[in-house]
Amino acid sequence: MTTYNFSAGPAVLPLSVKQQIEADLYDWRGTGCSVMEVSHRSQEFIDMATDNEHLLRELLNISDEYAVMLIPGGARMQYAMLPINCSTSNGHAIYAINGHWGKLAMQEAGRFTQVTTTAPVSQEAYTHIPAFDATAVNPQADYFHYTSNETLEGVQWHQVPDSQGVPLCCDMTSDLLTREFALDPFAMIYASAQKNMGIAGITLVIMRHEMIGRSDNLIPVMTDYATYARTHSFYNTPPTFPWYVMRLVLQWVKQQGGVAAMQALNHQKSALLYEFIDSSGFYLNKVDPSCRSEVNVPFWLHDEALNQRFLEASSAAGLKALKGHKAVGGMRASIYNAMPMAGLEALVSFMQEFERTHG
Repeated sequence: MTTYNFSAGPAVLPLSVKQQIEADLYDWRGTGCSVMEVSHRSQEFIDMATDNEHLLRELLNISDEYAVMLIPGGARMQYAMLPINCSTSNGHAIYAINGHWGKLAMQEAGRFTQVTTTAPVSQEAYTHIPAFDATAVNPQADYFHYTSNETLEGVQWHQVPDSQGVPLCCDMTSDLLTREFALDPFAMIYASAQKNMGIAGITLVIMRHEMIGRSDNLIPVMTDYATYARTHSFYNTPPTFPWYVMRLVLQWVKQQGGVAAMQALNHQKSALLYEFIDSSGFYLNKVDPSCRSEVNVPFWLHDEALNQRFLEASSAAGLKALKGHKAVGGMRASIYNAMPMAGLEALVSFMQEFERTHG
């Protein structure tokens, strides 16, 4: 039986990447050592890190106007690093909220700067992106932040918000590398690796050089973007294994045809699932179709008494990690880049049969 991992993160890795990790585990690049044992100052690791940045710049069309930094920790570290580096306690940041992670980012930023939101923050689960009057955005704000894809609620921006010239910053943790976009409107983008770039432990930050080192705050060295930009992320011993896995995943994305190919496949995968859900009277999706996520698809059974039976049966059928987040309930299929179309076909087939036997 084939197993398909629908986990929201840490998420599925391409099979060929896992096989390469296995092959390299005891002897990486002829060193006679695992990559986990090799010095980050060795030429082999430096060459790998250099190639990793070249791949990122190629796949995402990153110009020399931007620094590419790999920072230990997850995206939550950036919730604090961004305001510490780019604002002050007397400053002002704007947050557009459309889900759980945006709320947490805003709350953390509020510890370091003054925060306003583009619309009142909902206490309920988001099913759409709240509209806002762009002309009301304070042009003196230090930055404008949003989360491009909310993994819990399955709400995704399909256009870049109008920040009225305020430096635009975005948490793209769950949809970076899943679709094409122009980098020019952004001052800063960040994404932790464990969705579409590898495994947990490292976060990619892409930032305009002009945004780096401009704060008068007394910033700890390890939370200063200037530290990572100046040293190419080699100030201290970095998370070497996640870095190595990221490079393998980036190579895999390139081999598949790059981000454009990933976008086309993700659209097909999500369309297959949404079309089935919409045609069913047994399941439902609550998100406004205009902002449905193409990488995280939450769904609910009309009869929630069947939830546990659905989860047990789907797991037994090899469809893993379909339980929705406790904050929203229901089910959730996370269909990141490494999830093949066969996984969606298996899921829809199972859902059809479950509906037939329980409807």
